[in-house]
Amino acid sequence: MMSVDRLATRLATRLAFFVAGFGIAAWVPLVPFAKERLAVDDGVLGFLLLCLGVGLVVSMILSDLLCARYGSKPIILIGGFGIALILPWLAVASTPLELGAALVAFGASLGSIDVAANVNAVELERAAKRPLMSGFHAQFSIGEFAGFDAMSALAGCTLELFHQP
Repeated sequence: MMSVDRLATRLATRLAFFVAGFGIAAWVPLVPFAKERLAVDDGVLGFLLLCLGVGLVVSMILSDLLCARYGSKPIILIGGFGIALILPWLAVASTPLELGAALVAFGASLGSIDVAANVNAVELERAAKRPLMSGFHAQFSIGEFAGFDAMSALAGCTLELFHQP
């Protein structure tokens, strides 16, 4: 539980929101590559994207319970490490089943960090006795821009490297 409004706590909370935004936005540019690499049709791709949503919803329900029991910090850490470990797997999954499993796990990581970061932000805002939530959610958006830009740049480099005319 948050008992003191400290600069380090605010920075950590901002980082949690940034990581969540970065993670979801970093996956988006990979979708067309995954579809092409796995040679799946739109229906299969839609089902695979649903796997992400299933992981998100289930983890959001469970994360609320886990935050109440253990606090938000361990849930944020687990979610952040999950995003870092699973994001590369999304780029190299070689079968639809493997990608589906990775998307469920990725969704679970995103959902857990999202819920736990918001729980943490509410506690911090109460301790500070002033509005802070909009700044935390701005970090999510900044993370989205950074994630999309980073993955798009990497994809552009890969295309130049391997698909020379």
